[in-house]
Amino acid sequence: MIKNLDLSVELFGCMLKNPIILASGILGTTRNLLRMVSQNGAGAVTIKSISVDPRKGHPNPTVLAFGHGLINAVGYSNPGLEKAVQEFSDLHEIGCPVIGSIIGTCVEDFSRVAIEFDKLEFSALEVPLSCPHTPEYGKMGNQDNPDAVFRIVSAICSNTSKPLLVKVPPAANDLVEMALAAKAAGAYGITAVNTVGPGMLIDIDSGKPYLGFGMGGISGPAIKPLAVAAVFQLYKAVDMPIIGTGGVSTGRDVIEMIMAGASAVGIGTAVLSRGLSVFQEITEEIKQLLLERGVSSIADIRGLAHEV
Repeated sequence: MIKNLDLSVELFGCMLKNPIILASGILGTTRNLLRMVSQNGAGAVTIKSISVDPRKGHPNPTVLAFGHGLINAVGYSNPGLEKAVQEFSDLHEIGCPVIGSIIGTCVEDFSRVAIEFDKLEFSALEVPLSCPHTPEYGKMGNQDNPDAVFRIVSAICSNTSKPLLVKVPPAANDLVEMALAAKAAGAYGITAVNTVGPGMLIDIDSGKPYLGFGMGGISGPAIKPLAVAAVFQLYKAVDMPIIGTGGVSTGRDVIEMIMAGASAVGIGTAVLSRGLSVFQEITEEIKQLLLERGVSSIADIRGLAHEV
């Protein structure tokens, strides 16, 4: 009989009480929201991505549920670096590690945000280089290739002492090469994966795309197999911590990601479908699944799929 289940995970020099992390883009806009997520059971939280200058983002509608997940084209709306520094200047009451997220259109932008974020209490930083729906950023900014990854990660790492996670796209031909480039440039780990896209859905009554921008990134259960495959590939090829993100909605999904090789698991869309209680509920689901299997620690199942 297992008396004590160990769900803790050591990541970027911190001990997380469980492996569940709030993904960037969902509820990460203020300290109060981050604190609410932490109080509801998240092991760590990620802020919404911040650019040097404020961004309005794409016109509404920006998010649409379609039965198998979400399609969104928010366009990196954010208040800009100056206001973000004010908002996240004091993180000691959040109650769990906080990850800062950096975006930019050029190396200088990434460096400027990194310099300021290095002064704050973030436990780690994350840089998404694979957004599929925002001009000049990610895929539409030609940032999702090994050469760009190396340049951007090198610039960030030279301007911060904080561990850096690099968020990569799913199902890319050069996925492993991007991860290796990130590691060579000084990255600490990989977040796999970003939204899939660009995708589009059309309103047949108006004959126009639903989203204001037309195309968007797909998230939720529809992309989980791509995310699991990406984590599996990266675990075999790159000796770095991996945060498995994409379509995780249940405790079974978390276990699946960890068996593929993830050190921790990001949750985004499921917050919208299951509510803030999703973090505590999934934690309880994980505990039950481990008990059923006679496993006492998350570490005991990490990478298990590679042993078959």
